Amino acid sequence: MRLAALYSGGKDSTFSIFKAKQAGNDIACLLSMRPISDESLLFHYPNVWLTDLLSKAMQIPLASFDVAKTSKEGEIEALEDAILALKTEYGIDGIIHGAISSNFQNQLFKRICNKNGLTMVTPIWNIQLDSYLDELLSQKFHVIFVSVSAMGLGKCWLGKSLDRSSLVTLSALSRKFGFNLAFEGGEAETLVLDCPLFEKQRINVNKAHVNWDGQRGIFEILEASLISKK
Repeated sequence: MRLAALYSGGKDSTFSIFKAKQAGNDIACLLSMRPISDESLLFHYPNVWLTDLLSKAMQIPLASFDVAKTSKEGEIEALEDAILALKTEYGIDGIIHGAISSNFQNQLFKRICNKNGLTMVTPIWNIQLDSYLDELLSQKFHVIFVSVSAMGLGKCWLGKSLDRSSLVTLSALSRKFGFNLAFEGGEAETLVLDCPLFEKQRINVNKAHVNWDGQRGIFEILEASLISKK
């Protein structure tokens, strides 16, 4: 199928593209929704501008849409308008999304797709988290944390890489404090700097700043570039 991928630059949306391509689908474009603040209910906010570089690294066209409204209804309307625009421009058959267990997201995307004659592709829906994160690391996804907002996730996690060691710590904190290990409740957000989808170049963070208010924070990337993979 010819698909558009709802894309934030995080681990779930990137891994979903990876699995969809493994299954033989054609990824026509990336769809990046850009909210005006971190109060967005549906879309990632931190470092969303980096989807431009990620698009170039994957060599997949990017379609970006600004989301001016902050209400849930306004965001849903903006998403549907964007999907319809891509259906016209790219002739897509469906949409990929990276939800794992959020019934709200799954039902929302299903409703939009059904209404507009599109197929919904959900490569990691209901995936077992331990096997998912293990495969993510085994496939050499380089993932960093760009926001945290859950009890148990302190300032030290901002900018930190997800690796075998940090995953052990993260799993223990998840059990202790009760947050979702996949962060579908917004407990944290991630950014992929490298993965098998990036054939020739990866993201390099040149300059960043940690914004921390004592309970939550953002790893704000001020400058980044594409560098050759060795």
